[in-house]
Amino acid sequence: MALTKKGSRRIVVDGVEYRWRVSSRHWCCDYDGSTLGYVVEDAARPGTTLVVETGRPAVAEPNPVPAELVLPREVAAGIRAARSNGWTPDADGAPFKLLLSAA
Repeated sequence: MALTKKGSRRIVVDGVEYRWRVSSRHWCCDYDGSTLGYVVEDAARPGTTLVVETGRPAVAEPNPVPAELVLPREVAAGIRAARSNGWTPDADGAPFKLLLSAA
């Protein structure tokens, strides 16, 4: 499933252009919405989507607002970690899931 351009952001990591957006739900897998996550895809040829769960809370209780932001440097680090763990964004396939610990 490709990301829509509306609402997504552009990022270039190691010379490759990607599109990403914070995800309120991860459509690829069982997800309860309690952790902050984002999805990434290759901008030139959307193939396998990267789904990253940060491990941080998605909302600040009791207000339903984002507890934290996802910064571009975090997205770049997530892309590099996924690439080193076998994510091939230009290949077709099921979404690649990456779990990051809350540090």
